[in-house]
Amino acid sequence: MSTGKGAEAVSEWVYVVDDDLSVREALSSLIRSVGLSVDTHPSAAAFLAAPRHAGPACLILDVRMPGLSGLELQAQLADLDPPLPIIFITAHGDVPMAVRAMKKGAIEFLPKPFRDEELLAAIRTALARSHGSQREAREVGEIRRRYELLTAREREVIPYIVKGALNKQAAADLGISEMTIKVHRHNIMNKMSAKTLPDLVRMMERLNPPAPDAGAESAQG
Repeated sequence: MSTGKGAEAVSEWVYVVDDDLSVREALSSLIRSVGLSVDTHPSAAAFLAAPRHAGPACLILDVRMPGLSGLELQAQLADLDPPLPIIFITAHGDVPMAVRAMKKGAIEFLPKPFRDEELLAAIRTALARSHGSQREAREVGEIRRRYELLTAREREVIPYIVKGALNKQAAADLGISEMTIKVHRHNIMNKMSAKTLPDLVRMMERLNPPAPDAGAESAQG
């Protein structure tokens, strides 16, 4: 399940959080047998306190544990960017609990005992999603880096470009000449590495930057 980029392999991690030592040991052995790295923790608190590994990852999480429950840990991890896909395992689950977990984005909800292949299939799905999320985060990060190169005035102009406004309208609204708008458009396309207007529109949809401060002025513009 490891993904290679050139000669350099990308490490894929599976975290296991379960208060039962025998479960942690069994899952660790299974996960390692298919070539994945594994990191086990006896509680949600221990997992939160431990450093996170770089690279694609997923979390196998018991629902009922002393202290913070699996569902409570899921809620705490909800704002991670990129997200950490979660596979729930439990000996005490019910349908409402499973529905709640899945609505919050869980990959799978497996009642114990489950077949090894069921869990491995869920892990494959979770890691594929993690790969996608990390790729998206890298791409959006690069778009954000380019956006930060824009001057304050260029950031004021870019919404007009994206919505297809005429240079005349942008110039009138911003109190500058049409020629200056044209120069800003050229600079924006270059700085954002956008070959076409649809390219720029897609970038801005992914970035969704905050609107410029009202009245922002640019010495460069």
